[in-house]
Amino acid sequence: MQAVAKLSNYLIKPTNHAFCWFLKSYNSWAAAIRSSSSPRKALHIYSQMHRQSVPFDSFSVLFTLKSCTQLHNHATIQHLHSHIVKLGFDSHVYVATSLLYAYVVVSFVNACELFDEMPEKSTVTWNTMISGYSRTGNVERARVVFEEMPMRDVSSWCAMIAAYVNNGKHELGLSLFRGMVMGEEGVKPDQVTAVVVLSGCAHLGSVGLLVGKSVHGFMVKNRWEMNAELGTVLIGMYAKCGFLKGAEQVFELMQEKNVMAWTALICGSAQHGYSEEALCLFETMQNAGVRPNELTFTGVLGACVNTGLVDEGRKYFNLIEESGLELRIQHYGCMVDLYGKAGLLEEAYDFIKNMRLEPNIAVYGAFLAACKEHKQFEMAERVVEQVMKMVKPENDSGVYSLIADLYVLGGKWDDAERVRSLMVNHKVRKVRGSSFVQVDR
Repeated sequence: MQAVAKLSNYLIKPTNHAFCWFLKSYNSWAAAIRSSSSPRKALHIYSQMHRQSVPFDSFSVLFTLKSCTQLHNHATIQHLHSHIVKLGFDSHVYVATSLLYAYVVVSFVNACELFDEMPEKSTVTWNTMISGYSRTGNVERARVVFEEMPMRDVSSWCAMIAAYVNNGKHELGLSLFRGMVMGEEGVKPDQVTAVVVLSGCAHLGSVGLLVGKSVHGFMVKNRWEMNAELGTVLIGMYAKCGFLKGAEQVFELMQEKNVMAWTALICGSAQHGYSEEALCLFETMQNAGVRPNELTFTGVLGACVNTGLVDEGRKYFNLIEESGLELRIQHYGCMVDLYGKAGLLEEAYDFIKNMRLEPNIAVYGAFLAACKEHKQFEMAERVVEQVMKMVKPENDSGVYSLIADLYVLGGKWDDAERVRSLMVNHKVRKVRGSSFVQVDR
């Protein structure tokens, strides 16, 4: 026993140059994989280790898995899986969890199989499966996994709340958050959870505003730093809930105002009819040296639509590419809406014909809505048949109603009845208050 102890002491002494060289070489391969410039470079280094018979450790495997997951290549992950099994790392909980995440990204069926086969599961493993079910839209199954967890941490609660929020079940997300802070487990929300919850609050009007204010109060009470991410999501929440004063107060308190914070305030102001304020904010942002992004211009163009500023809209539309940004379908949609509401239907139609992107249902919907508003069925008739080929009953219910109304306007009662019959057959229901031009934030 003493001999073993002496040998062990000898091996871990820094004076053992052979061991130090081996350890340095061992770690340098893992470090090279971790700092590789691309997933393919990481995979190349991993292959070199194999060819040169360099012993693999958990870090080299973990870093390779993490990097190669970005390739979204099922065959590559399967190949790494086979090698991991051969090396005996499949029972290593961290390696297995990293492999599980890779399968969540490339093949959720394989992820489920691997999860069932894992002899040991960490909390991160369970959280990964919750996120996986969320990605597939199976929120019910995600909740089952959440309830089956032997132990939950704040990330588990956050993953489940995010599953609800990301799949449009905002009320359930806030309900679970309430259970988190008031439950027996005594889990305190972290900043990641706060961001998710506030994102959900933004979709729930006055109820969301009430919860959002409570979360904001919790942040202040716990002296959280108002960083760019927290500030931006708070501004977005207050703005979407119609409490612009709160959004402005948060904005003023932020030490670092990035483009997303400016954009959230600009879009919120435009959405609630404060178009002049939105455009003033945009000018102030530019004077402050903050470079706008594509979403900023969507808010600015939205402000022009609300106030009928056609010339200004054209100017800002041209400024998008002048700023080195790409024109998005939302920008085109705003311009069609702007021309249409101003009664410039011929110009709107020419604009659609000359678009660089393929017009989508939102662009055509904005044009048709303008044709209905200005009672110009002849203009609408130019695109109606094309729109009917694009429309999807489950997503575009408002377009059916719009086209039926336009046919009535043009005195084409048989065509109007045909469209209404299609609505009945497909069980289409008109969504009240829907808009064709979406401002995603």
